[in-house]
Amino acid sequence: MDAQPTASNVPHLTQDQAAVHLNLSPRTLEKYRVIGGGPKFRKFGTRVRYTLNDLNEWSAARTCESTSDPLYTARPRPPAHAR
Repeated sequence: MDAQPTASNVPHLTQDQAAVHLNLSPRTLEKYRVIGGGPKFRKFGTRVRYTLNDLNEWSAARTCESTSDPLYTARPRPPAHAR
């Protein structure tokens, strides 16, 4: 019986799998790769892959307790042409 790949049993996630894990669109991850500020990723030829550990670290680094949290207000906005 072959198990379907999931975020918990695959060491390198595809962009679509990473997007599902983070509840983001795949396009958002693409944009982060271009403008920066997204999770670490790896390139294998033309393929982009993410590790679960890198996604969780990136997500945890964005934890805020309120909109007045200095981390929340210090977020750099992407340039207007990249939005």
